Amino acid sequence: MAHPRGGYKNKSGQKIPGVTTIIGRFKDSGGLMYWAFEQGKAAERGEIEKLYDKRDEAAVAGTIAHSMVEATIRRDPLPDISMHPENIQKHALQGYENYLRWSQNSKIEVIYQEIQLVSEKHQFGGCPDAIIIADGKLAVGDWKTSDSVYPDYLIQLSAYKKLWEENFPDQPITGGFHLCRFGKKHADFAHFFWHELDDAWELFLLYRRAYDLYGKLKKRV
Repeated sequence: MAHPRGGYKNKSGQKIPGVTTIIGRFKDSGGLMYWAFEQGKAAERGEIEKLYDKRDEAAVAGTIAHSMVEATIRRDPLPDISMHPENIQKHALQGYENYLRWSQNSKIEVIYQEIQLVSEKHQFGGCPDAIIIADGKLAVGDWKTSDSVYPDYLIQLSAYKKLWEENFPDQPITGGFHLCRFGKKHADFAHFFWHELDDAWELFLLYRRAYDLYGKLKKRV
């Protein structure tokens, strides 16, 4: 996902936080702590040398499939995957082909990809993976490399919808939200759809307010 090199800025030139930065401030750290604990045990057993060894290995196939999809959407040449082991290539190609089959059957059309947007009303920025047409309606599209779908993803999608509609009020999102997920190890492909995410947007607004309050508190300590 593309981000401005200097971060997001409002019309006055002031830096403002991005969607993922806001959500990340309040992200549940339980899963990360468990992962770090397991990595520590693996290091003691001599199975890994660096903290991210196993994570990077597990994410390879899903990451490759994800990059192939992005290249296809941009109409770029597919990345060279020949340097990876055959089993990883196989999983990545299968995930990629499954995505293509779904995309063709669903007649999905990507009209904007990685467009950088700013909300002057709520003072945050974001870069949706894609704005798409599905079933003749405008929708938000997103691609993840992950073994699960988390509530944070829904919050992120809802924020992208509001960003789009503030900047393009004459083109409202009426086709909901499409999330395409690639499993990390085997690049298993899955598609998820939500017609509305009003609760997620309500929670994002609370996060946005809390983000500013947290910043003020940090200045007091």
